[in-house]
Amino acid sequence: MVRFFALRFQIIPKREMTVIFGCMFSHEMWNIRERSGGGNMKYSQYWDKIYETNNKLDHLVSSYWKSYSSFDSWQFWVVAFLLIAPLILLYFTIDRKRIVEILFFGYTVHILWAYIDNALENNNFLHHTYFLFPMIPFSFDITGSVLPVGFLLVYQHCTNKNKNFYLYMVLLSLLFGFIFASIEKLIGLVMFSKGMNQFHLVLLDVVIALVSYWFTRLLVKVQKRSSE
Repeated sequence: MVRFFALRFQIIPKREMTVIFGCMFSHEMWNIRERSGGGNMKYSQYWDKIYETNNKLDHLVSSYWKSYSSFDSWQFWVVAFLLIAPLILLYFTIDRKRIVEILFFGYTVHILWAYIDNALENNNFLHHTYFLFPMIPFSFDITGSVLPVGFLLVYQHCTNKNKNFYLYMVLLSLLFGFIFASIEKLIGLVMFSKGMNQFHLVLLDVVIALVSYWFTRLLVKVQKRSSE
């Protein structure tokens, strides 16, 4: 099946290709199960098939990237901008007196979102259809830059100015979920399926920001007690 898709790749419309790209691995694993008689393969046979399927998937991803998401596409440069611009902003705006605490908060947001986004993509709820390179996570510009930098700057502002973090965090989550993600969807950078939508992203943003905030504040309290 994977070889058929690879051979037909150039004549498949973009939207159909992204659907195939997102669902191919699960379909291939289903076919492996069917060919094995419903799960009667040996341990080594399963891993041989998984290795073979992963190699086919890597080839398909590389072919997709070269055709639709490489340096000659405007989407590549949009993704590159989304990765680099927030980091430049962070360099000039971060409070260097609290740099460890603030970066810890942002890193926690990054790690949590990276794991959740990976689970969403693996289960075909969410697909980032354009990415910098095939060998890095497809959502790296969002989970590694846009979201962590956005939330950590809100955290820095609220804790420095004694503002209500929960209010600002919810407002930023609404901005990211309903406006930013909607623009991404409109220009084809992201695709939702299985009933997932922007509202779910808002909820995830809120939960991840809350966990990161509580974890960071706990760390700050522990640090203060140990220094007394």
